[in-house]
Order: sequence, then structure tokens, then C-alpha cells
Amino acid sequence: MTAERKAQLAYSELQAAMLDEETRLAKARKILTVVQHFLGRETLGGLRVGDIGCSAGFIAKTLADAGATTVGVDIDRPGLAKAAARFGDSVQFLLAEGDRLPLRDGSLDVIVFNHIYEHVVDPEPVVAELHRVLSDDGIVYLGLVNRLGIIEPHYRLPFLSYLSPGLADRYVRITGRADHYHERLKTRRGLLDLFRDFTIWDYTYALIRQPDRFASEDLVPEPIRRVPTAALRMVPVIPTYIWVATKRDLEPAGPALGTPPTRIQTSGAHR
Repeated sequence: MTAERKAQLAYSELQAAMLDEETRLAKARKILTVVQHFLGRETLGGLRVGDIGCSAGFIAKTLADAGATTVGVDIDRPGLAKAAARFGDSVQFLLAEGDRLPLRDGSLDVIVFNHIYEHVVDPEPVVAELHRVLSDDGIVYLGLVNRLGIIEPHYRLPFLSYLSPGLADRYVRITGRADHYHERLKTRRGLLDLFRDFTIWDYTYALIRQPDRFASEDLVPEPIRRVPTAALRMVPVIPTYIWVATKRDLEPAGPALGTPPTRIQTSGAHR
């Protein structure tokens, strides 16, 4: 029998990686470089930034250090306590549900939504809230796990996310990784539908081809980096997509890249 999905109220206590400072700061640097490139800015000074699903606050602090007025939001009470104790002088941390953000309409210029959608019980209202609180000229950084990635990233088990919830529960129990498999991953098509009210720019292949430029060495294994870009685009097993979403039809303002980001969806395209 499949376990009922409930909100993960203390995720930082379930996944030790959330408290691994070196790993989290590496992810933060990647996020910052993408945001800076899309906006064509070297700093985030004067911008209002929200890290939705901030946990222990490492990414939020990096954004604040880049000059932004930053707020971190999560339901992870122990993670937020650690974040506030360490970074509370420079970041405002809020305990709140993602589908009821305590933020005004259009109040954020940049939103970071990194590896979050698969953890929430229902991502649709959360994504609607991202759209509501984003300014008209704002952007959302999206780090999105692909259901068809061969190695499931949370439990490091091959083909786990391919299985039905019941079989996935049995798989993680048999391997001793967890009592049940909480996460629900989507394919590329499902992710585009989830963010159907946004225009989407795909930075995934730009990061794969230019890892030094985007601090993205962690994005894909070395063997995949050697595969030609055209072939990678044809194979749906990229483990993580890196997208930038906008409410209006904006374009990247940063310098030209050898492998540039590509627009893969215009807002409202699925209507």
C-alpha cells in the first residue's frame, strides 16, 4: 500500500545534504551566475529576491551577499532555525507554505525555486503563487529534476522515479534508503505544463557546455558532457533542467555564449 503523501516539515533532518555547506554554496554559485547572466548584471543590488524552499539558508545568503534584499521561505522549521541563527542579520526568513506565500503581488524581482516542486504535495498552487509574487519584469530560476533521469537524485537509485508510487515505496524500503518514496517527479513535458503561464528559457545545455562560466560541474556526470549537444537534446534523460521563467516575453541580457540559452516556451502556450 502506498503511503499517504504529507508535507515534509523537517526536510533538512531527512536529507543531510541540505546542511552540507560546501555543496550548498556550490549550488548557490551556479544559481547566481545564471541569474546574473539573464539579467545582464554583475550584482543584484536594488533587487528583491526570494528563495522559496530555502531550508538552512545558504543560497539565500549568497543572493544577499550579491546585493539583493533577500527573503527565504520554507516549512522546514529546524532548517529555518539554523538559517536564522547564522544568516538572520542579512536575510529575512519566513515559516510559510508555498501555496500561501506571505508576500505582496509583484513584490519579488528574482525568485529561486531550486529542486522544490517534487517535494510539495501539490505543486500547481505553489507555481501559481510564484507567478503572483513575481514582478512583471522579474525572473524565476528553476532547478527541475527530470523524472526520466536514470539515477534518482534523492536516494541515488537507478530508475526509481520511473516506477509507480507503490513499487517505488517497496524499492526504497528494500534498499534501506527510506520508509517510503515521497517525491513525485515530472518529465520535461509535464514540467512545461506545470509552468505553462511562464515564458521559459532553457539554460541546461549552456551550463553543460560551459561549466567554468556557470560553476555547473555538478550538473551532469562527465561522460554525458562529452555527448554532442544535438544528441543530448534528443535524449530525454538529462537529470536536471536549468530554466529561467518570466511572466513577460523577456530575453537574456547577458553576453553571447558559445552554447546560448534557448526559448522553449512562450507564456500561455498551453492554453
